[in-house]
Amino acid sequence: METTINKVEIQGFLGRDAEVKSFESGRKLVSFSVATNESYKNAKGEWVTNTTWHNVTLWRNGKDSEMDFLKKGAMVALTGKLNTRKYTDKEGHDRYITEVVAQKVEPAKADE
Repeated sequence: METTINKVEIQGFLGRDAEVKSFESGRKLVSFSVATNESYKNAKGEWVTNTTWHNVTLWRNGKDSEMDFLKKGAMVALTGKLNTRKYTDKEGHDRYITEVVAQKVEPAKADE
């Protein structure tokens, strides 16, 4: 049987400040979005840049101050796994969302 690995590594810029939801258990859910860019030359020789937005969630047990760097525009490097979940919207339609469940998030340097 072949083993598969669900691992994602992303380096990009935060599109908004991180939002933190606290639970009675003391755990916190940190959510934010990260933009990555890909540039290439099209058939006409013009540079084209595509931006992809990634929804990210991160579970924490520690202090909020550990995530103070998660502000709009900050460059971050993260590792985690892809997760797709299903929910039902207000009209009763099934919807799906794919997100990165981060295990590690840290400030990134532009030259990395």
